[in-house]
Amino acid sequence: MFKRRLIARIDVKNEFAIKGIHLEGLRKVGDPNILAKKYYDNGIDEIVFMDAVASYYDRNNLSHIIKKATNNVFVPITVGGGIRTSQDIQEALNSGADKVAINTKAIQSPDFLTEASRMFGSQAIVASIEAKKIGPTKWVAYTDNGREPTDIDVLDWIKEVEQLGAGEIMLTSIDKEGTKLGFDNELNEAAAKISTIPLIISGGAGNKKHCAEALKCMGVDAIAIASLLHYEMEEIFSIKKDIKDSCLGIRI
Repeated sequence: MFKRRLIARIDVKNEFAIKGIHLEGLRKVGDPNILAKKYYDNGIDEIVFMDAVASYYDRNNLSHIIKKATNNVFVPITVGGGIRTSQDIQEALNSGADKVAINTKAIQSPDFLTEASRMFGSQAIVASIEAKKIGPTKWVAYTDNGREPTDIDVLDWIKEVEQLGAGEIMLTSIDKEGTKLGFDNELNEAAAKISTIPLIISGGAGNKKHCAEALKCMGVDAIAIASLLHYEMEEIFSIKKDIKDSCLGIRI
């Protein structure tokens, strides 16, 4: 049976794990390394670290956090935010990350995805897409951690990043992010229909039922959750059990 993945997303600002609503109003929720170790011990499949303020510094500033995490965490780690050069990617991988998530630079210079996938392998390149709904069945992509709108249609961009060489897509709904009201299943279903590479969805999980419901969408390979874990609203084992009880494959 196909095994879906449950991923912990840890957004970081100035050494602290933070959480917001619609990627805004950020509040501290703990030490990112302590949280990562806790989630690993409790059975998470992967961890994503995102530098929430990288756009201010024009670089990712998480290398020391990644290095520390890899001493205690032995699941795949993705790092994102401020990845703008091949040197940034090399530094992230050298720090112990398995993959990098790229958003702003990919939109500014699409060929960067192609160059990165050729240099490091497509399996190491995740296209991070931040989507906001602007009309019926229409979403546009945002950059700079959900701060800057573009005129790029999200569904068209999904097709393009695949052609450019991305090995995976992480799709975040800005409208749902941090609300705990459930995933944007309309967006996720539309994306899953056209994506031929692994699709991670993020934004909106408020309980374990939301997770199982979202994974019923054919073509969704993984879900990334934050509030559920940071605020101890659900246990990882309980989330996975509910997914399995819904007759969906998941690593227990």
